[in-house]
Amino acid sequence: MKKSAICIALAAVALSGCNNDEKNAQARLDNARSMYERNEFFAAKSEIDSIRILYPKEFKVIREGLTLMRQVEQKEAKRNLAFCDSLIPVKQQELEGLKKGFNFEKDSAYNEIGNYVSKQQTIERNIQRCYIRSGVNEKGEMYLASVYFGGKPINHTGIKLSTQDGLFAETPAIPYDGGLNYHFKDLGNTTEVVTYQGEKCEDAVKFIFTHKGERIKVEYTGGKPYILYIADADKKAIASTYELAVVLSDIEKLTKEKEKAIKKLAYLEKKLSGEK
Repeated sequence: MKKSAICIALAAVALSGCNNDEKNAQARLDNARSMYERNEFFAAKSEIDSIRILYPKEFKVIREGLTLMRQVEQKEAKRNLAFCDSLIPVKQQELEGLKKGFNFEKDSAYNEIGNYVSKQQTIERNIQRCYIRSGVNEKGEMYLASVYFGGKPINHTGIKLSTQDGLFAETPAIPYDGGLNYHFKDLGNTTEVVTYQGEKCEDAVKFIFTHKGERIKVEYTGGKPYILYIADADKKAIASTYELAVVLSDIEKLTKEKEKAIKKLAYLEKKLSGEK
């Protein structure tokens, strides 16, 4: 009799525990649903995740939580899509204003992506000159190029920029490869062009943009010493290119985010329609 009473008591405790788990799991689900209604997406998803972790045996509530999770993600994707749709036209309008100072260059036979080059820094306007030029492609990826022209080669591989107060930035070295670092001779003179793309020019570009009102010294590094000071027109062109790069990059990111939201909505709508 005593053993039977103990067994009954233990069963009652276990049943009570199960009922409590179900109630607690349901309470969390209800809380997550309230967060969903208030557009608190991150909090709602965290609450839904906690149900599966804390109450792994409450399968009914977990299934309801999965449906709610998809509804949360659906609503979140719709919000992201609306945000992109509202901001892309603003950025496009800003882009149209900035593009006026640039030429668009693209050789369809060799390039899938075109480049914007400041009208002040087109190659034909800067022949037989040492200078720092810049450009940006359609995706917002910027580049700098250090150009050297002289009677004898210096074989440079990078540049260091500095201001009079000792602040500086430099590019990594780009070894000669006939592409990003190339040179040629013409009528006894040597032209060297070293191009720094993406992250390899980021510090230098931001340095020029930040200090465009100051005198910036450029030391050509990696070979024979050579120094120039960036002309005001070139600083202005590089700063304008950076501004254009920021807008192009924003448009690229927003466009990708929009595509991602559209794909996610299609997936979620398919899943949710199958649950009904």
